[in-house]
Amino acid sequence: MVNSKNKVSSNFIRNCIGLVLAIILPMCLSITQSNALPHEWVGVPKSEYGEQLWDRRSIKRNEDGSVRVLSKFIPKTKSEITNDILYTMDINCFEKSFRDVDVSIDEVNSNFNDLADWQDPNGDTLILGVIGQVCRVEN
Repeated sequence: MVNSKNKVSSNFIRNCIGLVLAIILPMCLSITQSNALPHEWVGVPKSEYGEQLWDRRSIKRNEDGSVRVLSKFIPKTKSEITNDILYTMDINCFEKSFRDVDVSIDEVNSNFNDLADWQDPNGDTLILGVIGQVCRVEN
């Protein structure tokens, strides 16, 4: 009789440990995977100020027909003040205009502003390069 109680107790503890691991392990794996979002950076021709890249995997079509893309500016000279800057840009391919709906130095601290004004690139070769390449891929 005593032996069967020990077996039941032992099986119960083993099953509880297995259940806890089955719940915790997938949660840990999904947290690790979500922090490792893959990018496929595409560069545009460099300028005297640095280089601009955009992420081919981030392209999304907005409801108004514009295109949203993640872009990264890497300044030619870096210091503590000038780090890589991430931009989430909306691009109007028909008007060749853009708006920065988010500007940050990392992907975690985002503050989207979908009401940003549309702008003309004013001859900025880096922005024109992003607009041209993204619009060719998207159309």
